[in-house]
Amino acid sequence: MISNEVFYTSGRSFVLDTKVQKLLDSVKEQSIRVEAPKMYPFNPNFLSDYKGYALGMSNEEIDRLHLFRSENRWVASAKEFQRVTHVSDSLLQQIAPLFEFPEWASQSINEKKTKQKKFSVANAKGKDLNLATQEELKVIYGIGDKLSARIVKFRNRLGGFIVNEQLYDVYGLEEEVVLRILEEFRVKQQPSIEKININSATEREMQKLIYINQKLANQIVTYRDSVGIIRSFTELTKIGVFPAKKIDRIKLYLSL
Repeated sequence: MISNEVFYTSGRSFVLDTKVQKLLDSVKEQSIRVEAPKMYPFNPNFLSDYKGYALGMSNEEIDRLHLFRSENRWVASAKEFQRVTHVSDSLLQQIAPLFEFPEWASQSINEKKTKQKKFSVANAKGKDLNLATQEELKVIYGIGDKLSARIVKFRNRLGGFIVNEQLYDVYGLEEEVVLRILEEFRVKQQPSIEKININSATEREMQKLIYINQKLANQIVTYRDSVGIIRSFTELTKIGVFPAKKIDRIKLYLSL
């Protein structure tokens, strides 16, 4: 007789049959044993979805790495891997020993830091962010061809940066990289811009500002028509799709 997975022989008293019990335990152990896949050292820059899942990463963490790599940027250390993916300390501790970075990765970091240091000495007072070229921006560790081009394009669409914090609005530019940029560049000369009058501008005119797309422009006009006149920039934050967190920067390009 089997009771609670323990085998007893029948009779006046139940007697444990050790041989049969060992057999049952062996079968049970084999049935529930899940053999963990053997993990080998790998370059995390080429992490696949499957590999990420096997390591215990979430979809969002894997996607962050793939987005980073799509910018033609490379992870060169376990610390940078965590910064890019946002994996937890506990998971990083488990998987970091498997990371295998090529020699050129560490060399690239050292070379870039050396260039950045030299540039910093030559430019101790900092250069105007509105005058920085793509080549100068690429000296900053974490910025390659695509990001440097994107910063310049964003700046041109604005007509120039008015405040340093607008760097945070550049797509794909992470906070740590922004802080590195601001160690070397600052907005020194604010551009002369023609502000958009939010009470008279057409949808098309509003869309000239990079912060305002067609959908937002349409909703601003709809709101304006419903209230007659917009009396404060704070009112804009009541509009559904308006990026309220950016109001302090957006209003620099608007007038009432």
